[in-house]
Amino acid sequence: MKIDRRKAAVILAAIVLALVLGFGVKALLFGKDGPKPVTATVAVGNVEQTVMATGSLEPVKLVSVGAQVTGQIQKLHVVLGQTVAKGQLIAEIDSAPQENALQTAQADLANIRAQRAQLDANLAQSQLAYTRQQTMLSADATSRADFEAAEAALKAARSQVAANAAQIQKAAVAVETAKLNLSYTRIVAPIDGTVVAIVTEEGQTVSAQQSAPTIIKLGQLDTMTVKAEVSEADVIKVHAGQSAYFTVLGDANRRYTGTLRTVEPAPETIETEDSVTNVSASSSAIYYNALFDVPNTDGRLRTFMTAQVSIVLGRASNVLTIPSAALGSAGADGAYAVQVMDDHGGIAPRKVRIGLNDGSHAEVKSGLKAGEQVVLAQTAAKTSGPNGGAPGGMRRGMGGLGGL
Repeated sequence: MKIDRRKAAVILAAIVLALVLGFGVKALLFGKDGPKPVTATVAVGNVEQTVMATGSLEPVKLVSVGAQVTGQIQKLHVVLGQTVAKGQLIAEIDSAPQENALQTAQADLANIRAQRAQLDANLAQSQLAYTRQQTMLSADATSRADFEAAEAALKAARSQVAANAAQIQKAAVAVETAKLNLSYTRIVAPIDGTVVAIVTEEGQTVSAQQSAPTIIKLGQLDTMTVKAEVSEADVIKVHAGQSAYFTVLGDANRRYTGTLRTVEPAPETIETEDSVTNVSASSSAIYYNALFDVPNTDGRLRTFMTAQVSIVLGRASNVLTIPSAALGSAGADGAYAVQVMDDHGGIAPRKVRIGLNDGSHAEVKSGLKAGEQVVLAQTAAKTSGPNGGAPGGMRRGMGGLGGL
């Protein structure tokens, strides 16, 4: 029984101690009049208002290198990731059909040119006959019928020579076209760049009947373009010349900065829709691309990486700031109501002027001093009086976030 009494005494003492500690903590945290309001200090800091967007990275130049003739890829002279110079040989297509076509065109040209000698001789003969008939006619030594026949023969000879000249020109164009088609079997790089994709391998047959098939894709990776998708709700705030920065998923601590080059006037979906009406009638969200370039000298940025982009609408440095949650509703004059706690724990309303507001902190233009304590709006309801009014004249309805 002694052991049971000792256990009971220990348990009783633990219960009493827990109760004492509980009442002490309650008195410390809540006081006599309920929970204490949560406050924040008016401090000097920076406020940055931004538009958030998700973007992707692309080379500043991305070119699809394709074939302009049909045939089999006999040799591919590049590998993925290789750096090439403009004019460097990329691939060779089986050139036998083009070589045959060139030889045929050259033979046709030679044949037509050979016909020219005979036509020139006929023209000379017709010219002599006409001149002779003209002389004889003036001496009344021939008939007009013979003269007119000679004249007609001369005109026919001249016409044949002219037709032959046109045929020679046409055949010469055919030869040049055949040479050009033959040159297309040797595919060269149109720009300096890096091979970012190989679409067609050696041995594959490409067909250029309807469109130029892509063999490789070249990108200039020393500079990357960020395509940030800005929602239609935010795009009216965004324009060329604004600062922007982004991070990538693999390195969230490194910030890349740039300046907006342009904001595209229409969403990308316009390229695939039948008409602008279809785009505007679409139930999906509409996004516009805001473009800016960043250097990539170290090659860390890769094609089609995802970028978390912030477009800066405004910055304020070394200004008074308070949490946005401390702002009440704005009045007709644009001033916001905040609750300020004095040194004795009393709370009084005050009107303040707000500048930039990033949703977390707001710039204080006037109405507060550094070091003062403001009550966070979400705690106002917990500190309200018995009749629903805030103690010390606190306004109700302080739950809204402030804006600009």
